[in-house]
This record gives sequence, C-alpha cells and structure tokens, in this order.
Amino acid sequence: MSEIREARLQKANSLISKGFASYAETFKVSHSTEFLNEKFDYLDNGQEEDFSVSIAGRVMAKRVMGKIAFYTISDQNSQIQLYLEKRIINSILEKQKSLSFEDIKEIVDIGDWIGVHGTIKKTNKGELSIKVEKWEMLCKSLKPLPDKWHGLTDIEKRYRQRYVDLIVNPHSKNVFKTRAKCISFIRKWLDNRNFLEIETPILQSEAGGAEARPFITHHNTLDIPLYLRIATELHLKRMVVGGFEKVYELGRIFRNEGISTKHNPEFTSVEIYQAFSNYVDMMDLTEELIKDTLADACGSLTLNYQNKEIDFSKPWSRISMKDIVKKYTGIDFDSFDGDFQAAKQAVKSINIEFSNKVNTVGRLLNEVFEQKVESELIEPTFVIDYPVEISPLARPHLDNKEMVQRFELFIVGRELANAFSELIDPVDQRERMQLQQSLRDQGDFEAHCIDEDFLNALEIGMPPTGGLGIGIDRLIMLITNSPSIRDVIPFPLLKPEITSNKNEKLPLNEVK
Repeated sequence: MSEIREARLQKANSLISKGFASYAETFKVSHSTEFLNEKFDYLDNGQEEDFSVSIAGRVMAKRVMGKIAFYTISDQNSQIQLYLEKRIINSILEKQKSLSFEDIKEIVDIGDWIGVHGTIKKTNKGELSIKVEKWEMLCKSLKPLPDKWHGLTDIEKRYRQRYVDLIVNPHSKNVFKTRAKCISFIRKWLDNRNFLEIETPILQSEAGGAEARPFITHHNTLDIPLYLRIATELHLKRMVVGGFEKVYELGRIFRNEGISTKHNPEFTSVEIYQAFSNYVDMMDLTEELIKDTLADACGSLTLNYQNKEIDFSKPWSRISMKDIVKKYTGIDFDSFDGDFQAAKQAVKSINIEFSNKVNTVGRLLNEVFEQKVESELIEPTFVIDYPVEISPLARPHLDNKEMVQRFELFIVGRELANAFSELIDPVDQRERMQLQQSLRDQGDFEAHCIDEDFLNALEIGMPPTGGLGIGIDRLIMLITNSPSIRDVIPFPLLKPEITSNKNEKLPLNEVK
C-alpha cells in the first residue's frame, strides 16, 4: 500500500511539473451521466451526436488498447464510458496547453476524480460514451479502491469507511438515497396536513419523555450538568400547551444503551402530537403515514423482508397486550387480580427470567410479552393497552386504572412505533413522576426525573392530545431490506480500532 501511495504521489507531482493542478479548484459540469444515458439511449451503434458536454466523476475502470483508451467514470447517480482517441487528444496540444494521450495513460488511475469535455458517441458495441476532446485532473486519489470483483466485503470496514462502501457498493448508495427520500416524504406528508415542525433542545437540564439512560455532559459557564435528549416529547407537549395543535419533530435522539442490530445510541425518530385526539386516532395516522411512505419508496404495499413477504395493504391487527400474551403463552393475566406471587409462579412454567426491577404484575406481563411474543409479530400489529407501571406519561383507561391507552406497532418482530393518549391530569402526572424519581433514587437510571417545568405547563392546561413516535432507522431497515440498523445509519457508533494515551477522553461524572 505504501508503494502504491508513493507511486501515485509521484504522478500528482508529475502533473504539477507539467504545469497542471493535481487538485483542481473548480469544474463546470453541464450534464449528469444519468441525463446523458437517458437522452441519448436512442443512438444506433457507431452513431455520433455533435452535442457538447462537460462532465465530472470518479474513475471506476480503465482499458488502454494502443491508440484508444476507455475509462468508466461515476457521478452521484450513474456512470458513463469515456472514449479517448490518441489523434484527437494530441491534436488539442497544437491549439492549447493540454496533456497528451500518453500523459493521460500514465497519470490517470482508478479512483481519480476527473473532468472531461467532449461530444456524444455510441460505440460499435453499443456503449454510450463521451468522445473526449479535453481532460482535467480534479483530484488525484492516493489510495486504491477495493478490488472491483470482490468489493468491500468486510462488514466492519464498510461501517468504519462508509465513504469507500458508497463508492464500491451500489446497494449501500441506494439505501442512503432511499433514506433521504423517505425522510423528505414524511416531512412533506406531515406539512401537507398542517403539522408544524418544531425544533426542541438537544441539550436539556432534565432528560425525560422516555425510560432510557441519558448521556451526560457539562456546561462550563453555567457550571451545570446537561443531558443529550432521550426524546422530544416533553418539549413538544409544551408547544401544545402553548396553543399549537399539530406539531412534530424529526431528528436525532441519544440513549446511553447497548448496541445491537436494532439499537444504535444515536438514532432518528419522528414524534408527532395532535390535539383533541387519542391513541386510536394515532393508530389511524400511523397506518396511513407508513403505508404512504412504503408506497412512495417501493411502489407497492407488498414487501419482501429477509425472505418474509409482508402485505401492508390489509387492515393492521389491533390486540391488547393481555390478549396477545394469552394467545402465545396460554397465561391469562386477568386471572391474577394483581397477585404478583401468583403471576410469578405461573410464568415459571414458560422459562421466563427477569430482574428484581420486575416486581409487579404489570411489569411481569410486559416481560413475558417481550421475551415470548414480540419476535413472533411479523405482520403489522398494533399491541394496545399497556400496564401503567411502564407508561408514566400515558392516560389511564377509565374502566381499568392499571392499564393505559398506549400502543406499540410491531413489524418483523421489531417495535416500529410507540404512542399514547397523553396524560394531561397534572396531579396524576406528578404522582407518577414522584414514583419514577423514587426508582431513580434507588439506582434505576432509566426512570424519569421530576420535571417541575413540565408539571407547571400541565397545570396551565393541555388539551386532550394523542402522541406518537416512529423509529425512522427501523422503518428504513424495513424498506431497504436491511438486517442491521448499522446498514441504514451512514456513520454508526463503533468501538475505536486503536486506543492511544495521546488522545485521552475527558472523564464524565456518573449520572445521578
């Protein structure tokens, strides 16, 4: 590798010695390769078109055959062949300062960025090409690309060097194009329905809105701890209190949790709040939004994900957590009537293991669901009516105070969305936050803090509201048939390859 780099450096210096730049300042592009491929597809083999173009791209392949050379260059969306003829290239030398055909053969490597001027030609073999008249080096690549026949097959290297992955793996490039288009579509979909996107703070004095351990940092001037947000919920609700009836935010969330094929500590979600609505309304909105996004991105409501065909056009199932647990395990949690010991004894028969945090019937119900049911939910399924213990921000059922008006959407065994009829009773909310704070004081760093300003906002008055959060990364996994969340995040968090005492990290205090 060092010898290749040195040889390419010498070529870059050779350009400079001949009076040309090896790293250009600018280049005027007239057309994209995608446009040219579409516009001149009608040409017959061997036919030429006197249509002047200037295009730029990275060299992906080259073939030199005596007095003729062929290069393939790639820009953002497509690629095209360059046709270089010694007679034409060298004739330019008589009119203006330029590089010779021999110079080009010697200096240009796969990986270089180049710009060319020329006309359109379809070769005798039917390859649309640019008949090059003038050539410029835009950026000399010092390191070679991976072998074109094998690509970049090292999965971890693909994540660490995403820029190389994008160059040599067309599928990866398409994944991130699809991601960008889906995010744009979701924003337009919500904007067209009169939702307003609100920017909430990423640095917060209290991390709330979800059960998750936050990242902690410190503001030097104010000398206070701050947290990266774990949700946008509590600030968006403040906007509803202030009179905005339909709001959302699509952005980054940070949770100090484990890394897996489903989890990255930094991820993207959209949270949506609609006044005068409940969780049934949010189910309808969720189904409509996701169906429309799938149709726009895929052109169909039938998808194949990891060899599982899923039909999204059918009405999505809606079933309570208790009923679906009974369906898959045979255990009827209504029969325990709040008796934790009886429930605990019943679940031993299905090999459920749980921590000391699982100390109520509601928490045990959720544990059984997560361990025995969640992975079975392949078709879109709204699991509704959750235990109050694990839903401190959701409105309780009028006829059963132990359960709340909450749903989660599961597809291919993964949670994709979470929603509530929001709790707007400030007295009830304070009691629940106090209970959460006591759990936090006992060492549960995922429990909520008491947020006095949010409680004050509720006392000012919040209308009945439905709230919803959708995991954008998991949605893109589904749309692009990607098995890991790292495949759809351009730069996922990875353990450093090399640690060095020269770059010691600043110590952070324990979260309290």
